[in-house]
Amino acid sequence: MKKKIYGFHQNADKQWVADLACGHSRHFRYQHLFQIREWVTTPEGRNTHIGFELECCQYAYAGLD
Repeated sequence: MKKKIYGFHQNADKQWVADLACGHSRHFRYQHLFQIREWVTTPEGRNTHIGFELECCQYAYAGLD
């Protein structure tokens, strides 16, 4: 189920986490296994992704749609 990003925060390990409209969150690591996400390292880059819709992993794990 796609949900909008409304903000970001850093966790205890200083990794960036997207805050989703559904109340869940999703990590956005700079050096992901398959891609480099340089945009996550700057406030400007993160701001360009506010409102972006992405799949909420919590719904996928629970088998909900």
